[in-house]
Amino acid sequence: MSSRRSRSSRASSGGISDEQISDLVAKLQALLPEARLRSNDRVPSARVLQETCSYIRSLHREVDDLSDRLSELLDTADVSTAQAAVIRSLLM
Repeated sequence: MSSRRSRSSRASSGGISDEQISDLVAKLQALLPEARLRSNDRVPSARVLQETCSYIRSLHREVDDLSDRLSELLDTADVSTAQAAVIRSLLM
């Protein structure tokens, strides 16, 4: 069976085709802020996925840091107990 036929049969049987994967990787690459991945050169899918994972980890760290800072501010701010409880519940 030719490579083209196996790709199209994979797509028609509920799988995802190589073209669809390439499309999704290109869309993912466009979402990344990394300038080095924005060149017109073809970037391997594995590298795009690695950069995506790194970016998501950095976003998680940033959210954790902001959450910690907000918690510290709430602890020291003159906020009513009810207001502080609502804000804390939103953070958890």
